[in-house]
Amino acid sequence: MVIDMSKVKGKILASNRKARHDFFIEDTMETGIVLTGTEVKSMRQGRLNLKDSYAMVENGEVFIHNMHISPYEQGNIYNVDPLRKRKLLLNKSEIRKLIGYITQKGYSLIPLSAYLKNGKVKIELSLAKGKKLYDKRQDIAKKDAERRIRRHLSEKY
Repeated sequence: MVIDMSKVKGKILASNRKARHDFFIEDTMETGIVLTGTEVKSMRQGRLNLKDSYAMVENGEVFIHNMHISPYEQGNIYNVDPLRKRKLLLNKSEIRKLIGYITQKGYSLIPLSAYLKNGKVKIELSLAKGKKLYDKRQDIAKKDAERRIRRHLSEKY
């Protein structure tokens, strides 16, 4: 299930732009996430980072690691560890599918974005395969060529 982020009704809280540079994105899915109240308030202020985060399947459940949510300023004793692992909400069939891809085909689970949908925080989780250095160079050269073409066309007209 591929999610078109332009059609998501709600506020995009954070996106992992580096993931599209470092990985081939094969498939994406929308997941819920278990959070505390102060974490939600902090996320609504845009104080989260998905840069080095990843997800893993542990004991039949999916957890997201290294997602940094800054402590809420008025949260005092209710704040939790900013880098703790957080549970993602998926069906058993979805988890079984992910386990199959991860074990047999060498995919990784990478969060692409966090957004609000109907007042709930959702994570766009992707099945991704790592890029080699030469793949990254090809992508950079392709973007550079497209940029030059656009610039050249805009100069003519």
